[in-house]
Amino acid sequence: MSILYDEGQQAIATESRRAIEARISKDDLLPLLQTTGKYHEAFWTTAKEQGWTALALPEAYGGLALGLVELGLIAHQAGRTLSGAPFLTSSFGAAKAIELYGSDAQKERWLPGLASGEAIGTIAFASGPDALPAQPTATWAADRLNVHANGVSGGLFADVAIVFASTGDKPALVIADLSGVARTAVDSFDNSRCIADLVFSGTPAELVATGDDARTAALHVLALQAVVTAHEQTGGAEALMEIARDYAITRKAFGQPIGAFQSIKHRIAELYGFVELARANAIHAAASEGSSDFITAAAAARLSATEAYDTAARDCVQIHGGIGVTWEIGLHLHMRRARSLALEQGSSFFWEDILVDRLAGDVA
Repeated sequence: MSILYDEGQQAIATESRRAIEARISKDDLLPLLQTTGKYHEAFWTTAKEQGWTALALPEAYGGLALGLVELGLIAHQAGRTLSGAPFLTSSFGAAKAIELYGSDAQKERWLPGLASGEAIGTIAFASGPDALPAQPTATWAADRLNVHANGVSGGLFADVAIVFASTGDKPALVIADLSGVARTAVDSFDNSRCIADLVFSGTPAELVATGDDARTAALHVLALQAVVTAHEQTGGAEALMEIARDYAITRKAFGQPIGAFQSIKHRIAELYGFVELARANAIHAAASEGSSDFITAAAAARLSATEAYDTAARDCVQIHGGIGVTWEIGLHLHMRRARSLALEQGSSFFWEDILVDRLAGDVA
């Protein structure tokens, strides 16, 4: 596929940017950093009203039957404006797990609500720092799930979770209704991610996949979310690059704009390179959905986007000097988001291992 968007996709990007920028401002987001258990409701309301929650889901369940490329466009714009809720990614991951691997009954029960945004989904695969553990700490037996799932993004408000568990001798992917599950909000570096610790204690859960199929399914769902996150990271990096550029051509030192100094203009030029590489990798990964090299492309997109956003967040603050670390200018919002997204869907170490295994041919 060409890395150029067609006319319809460009329209999606333009309209989503207009809608998000009209409803999200820095002043809305700053208070969320000091508040646990809240998210930016205007963003999530916009996502539901605009049909973004239904974008990549089948029409039979209320979706729009578009794809990962179109959802990536939305995520990119959300990243530019620091959307104050994680549910676009987490609900998409849960919905795709159900769509691709769930039973007809599970699809009928959950997909319409996830498509409309009335239900929120989340993914609970990790065990400690391991995004997809070889031996899950969660256990599933007799249709009951037991585990303390820590640090689940979006878990504080989720209605349904897809959990990577163990049946004793083999892994399993199970789906659990969270209506009766105890949850504790985690006061985090970026509170708008609504991170929570979930306690499953004999919680009813239904089997989605088991054995090697479960591990394959879990990795595929992680890769789908990683591609969405990569678009969001790329959007954030792009916004920071533009902020740094605009500041460099207006702020003067020694009688000239600071952008005239090599140390500044070369740094901004390097940021442009990081952003464009991340953008190309994210588009390629989104367009590779369903192909044999999708996991490889997703890993590459994830790694390049993480590097781009982290670098842009650091360099933009440094280019601004002392004002860059003030509360009012808000660059720390991007710094916090860059660090949060760098860990969601697995760290760079996790995706480096996945990429090396794929390139070395150790995985079919």
